[in-house]
Amino acid sequence: MRAIVGDQLVQHGRVVGQHDQVSVVVEVMGTEGNPPYRVRFPDGHEAVMSPGPDCQIKHGDERQH
Repeated sequence: MRAIVGDQLVQHGRVVGQHDQVSVVVEVMGTEGNPPYRVRFPDGHEAVMSPGPDCQIKHGDERQH
């Protein structure tokens, strides 16, 4: 999994009825685009995440389609 600043990190819901959480990568803390990432959620709070298998990176060009 590789990301750049501005990409979206989508954490898929794990149980029925739980919505996906979407955040924006504001800092790539690993080397060559690898985790961990500092992300910002829509409500403004930030967290450091090392995404697991329930996560997906959406790059800018993927979001436009």
